[in-house]
Amino acid sequence: MLHGSPSPGVAGSELTRLLASLADAPSPATRPVFAERLGDWLGWTGAISLSATLNAGPGTLAPGSGHVRGGEEADFQRVRAALEASIAAGPRERVSSPTDFGPYRRHCIARQQAVQEAAAALRQRLRDALSRCSPQGARLAAIDALIDQALAAQERSLLGLVPLRLQAHFERLQRAAAEHDAADDAREAPERFRETMDRVLRAELAHRLLPAQGLLDTLQTLRPT
Repeated sequence: MLHGSPSPGVAGSELTRLLASLADAPSPATRPVFAERLGDWLGWTGAISLSATLNAGPGTLAPGSGHVRGGEEADFQRVRAALEASIAAGPRERVSSPTDFGPYRRHCIARQQAVQEAAAALRQRLRDALSRCSPQGARLAAIDALIDQALAAQERSLLGLVPLRLQAHFERLQRAAAEHDAADDAREAPERFRETMDRVLRAELAHRLLPAQGLLDTLQTLRPT
């Protein structure tokens, strides 16, 4: 439907693999049939709306809108760089003790909210640009909006696992250090956890930006040169 780098699928994403490893669960070995899961998540109302959009004829453009150009690529890179920097900065709060997970939890949730808001706004700007590009682009933008709405609850469920899995991992590291009664382990556990947390948050950022990347690639393909 949209051009660009192929998505690894819901169960094949880096984020899903990391969450599975933090839960001590095996990584998914096979990729689910996305169309089948999409049908389950859409529900009757969403499926009917999507069908109507797919079957609709090409839309119309405002006069002169087909050749509008913008800095969408620069916008995408700016948003991604800013979010990556905020993740790399780490928690703003000081950790009161080696067993204090609070600052990490608040940092994780704050970064998730920032990524969600920025990625959603970027995706909408790219939809708007795609809608102005051509009748085909307008149709694809409408389909993307429907899928975004239909899958929002499923995505919230997946991403709500992130702070929970990170906390469980944090507690396992603390228990392991206590059981070994090793000072080196106790000192290194926070750093190991921080590296894991950063990796998970970067994977979530990549997951959130996949639709925007697809819209951007499609826009660059359809836009007249």
